[in-house]
Amino acid sequence: MLVRDNGASINRINQNMPPHQQTSSWVLYESDASKETPVVPPSAEQRKWQVVWRNVILFALLHIGGVYGAYLFLFKAMWATRTFAVFLYICSGLGITAGAHRLWAHKSYKARLPLRILLTLFNTIAFQDSALDWARDHRMHHKYSETDADPHNATRGFFFSHVGWLLVRKHPEIKAKGHTIDMSDLKADPILRFQKKHYMILMPIACFLMPTYVPTMWGETLWNAYFVCSIFRYVYVLNVTWLVNSAAHKWGSKPYDKNINPVETKPVSLVVLGEGFHNYHHVFPWDYKTAELGNYSLNITKLFIDTMAKIGWAYDLKTVSTEVIEKRVKRTGDGSHEEWGYEDLPGVQEKVCQD
Repeated sequence: MLVRDNGASINRINQNMPPHQQTSSWVLYESDASKETPVVPPSAEQRKWQVVWRNVILFALLHIGGVYGAYLFLFKAMWATRTFAVFLYICSGLGITAGAHRLWAHKSYKARLPLRILLTLFNTIAFQDSALDWARDHRMHHKYSETDADPHNATRGFFFSHVGWLLVRKHPEIKAKGHTIDMSDLKADPILRFQKKHYMILMPIACFLMPTYVPTMWGETLWNAYFVCSIFRYVYVLNVTWLVNSAAHKWGSKPYDKNINPVETKPVSLVVLGEGFHNYHHVFPWDYKTAELGNYSLNITKLFIDTMAKIGWAYDLKTVSTEVIEKRVKRTGDGSHEEWGYEDLPGVQEKVCQD
């Protein structure tokens, strides 16, 4: 499905704003692209942190266990156990990327019942809250990106956007603006309602008990199975997911919109199954690829969705036309795009000729 650019309306807004506040990424769905969306400049109110010490202690212990699990993964565990841990990493990763993110948060494609059940299972293995809660927070992140209503506001620094936001009380703005996020579409899904209702029963089984038990079937010790397939795998998936909130809002290029914080970062895409093309994603969040590229080298999630589409489990995959992308790159990009780079940006050719 192709969509048109909303450049004209955004340009009218940007002309009246200072350069550092000019942005046009405050869209969530495909339908928002045709609207004159409000421009909300990045901000972070100075405030005293209310540390949740229970979370600090739990995450500290969890990460200590994760480091120990990494040691067992590298030097002690059986090869079958290591392979199973990688398999679980991919499954739980897809539960976030293909499920909570691209399917449920952005509605970038549609899924039939078998795929929705599979992704809900994968999402439960990931243990990053129910899909309903994850999608709600992510919709907040896009609608109020880089402001105090953004759960992991990246303007507060790398640590806060990576994990710090889970260690302190939420900013009052998050609760105040929570009602502006429409979740009726997801609440209408009985599968998601079932997951949320029974989450505290399903999650321990899917995330910890099952991954610990299965390796014992081929002779792995319960100790190794627990720390490798449950703790290390869980901590690893948590941190690579958090990199999208932190590193992908800090270090990288901005070929699609130089006025926003999200960037393109291939290392993050490699470990988060294709979620590191973040500058593109914040400009075109309804694209099921979350990236312009059409290959699978750094976008395993796209490969998964395309495979599901071939067997009929996924359909109505939304994307953006090359023409729209080119116009946007030339209008707001930083000049780093491989095809429409510096020489194609307005005003640059004239400057080069003068020099």
